[in-house]
Amino acid sequence: MLFYSTILLLAATGLLTHAVASEMMTSCVNFAVHRLSCDVGVISVESALYGRADFVTCSGGRPPQELSNTNCSLPTALDVIKARCNGKKVCELSAQIFTFVPDPCEGTFKYLQTKHTCLPAIQRVTCEHSMAHLRCDEGLVISIHSADFGRRDQSTCSFGRPDSELRNTECFHHVSLIAKRCNGKNSCSMRVSSLVFGDPCYGTYKYLEVTYFCQCK
Repeated sequence: MLFYSTILLLAATGLLTHAVASEMMTSCVNFAVHRLSCDVGVISVESALYGRADFVTCSGGRPPQELSNTNCSLPTALDVIKARCNGKKVCELSAQIFTFVPDPCEGTFKYLQTKHTCLPAIQRVTCEHSMAHLRCDEGLVISIHSADFGRRDQSTCSFGRPDSELRNTECFHHVSLIAKRCNGKNSCSMRVSSLVFGDPCYGTYKYLEVTYFCQCK
């Protein structure tokens, strides 16, 4: 199906109206996968450190000179993680995301440490050239949390597409038009197209990810 949706949590049901407790994840440098996930709700990254803030974390077998700098952090780490993970149910990161950024402290053994919470929300993913449909129960209206158009992985909206259209996973940008058109409405539909949202990466097959809440009028 070109259109599919995952109802991660309906705050409107009254079963859960607040974010769950924060979860801290730590991965040593050259980690294979750093995984953030929410059993219920969607990811909201609160903090991210790529560097070193203490002597103990990821210190096993490392010489003292690689642990001495505890004032080492990449200033853009939080923005990078938020851009990739916010609004998703599962987010898997590799150390390669920091390959092309300046080393915040050469010679120091680093780690990635993130803290995230899970927000009660609805997530909808719509493939390019299809219609995105957002809706709430009667008496409730849409409030957009995030909207991104592009590609962040090779599996979403990949059926029948050639590898050349799935390879670029550094392709996405935030879409403000969704909030302008849909906030305050009970339902909202929009065609997912580069003609509507702009093209962040020509030749890549894209999709729209929208996370939103249903709230009282």
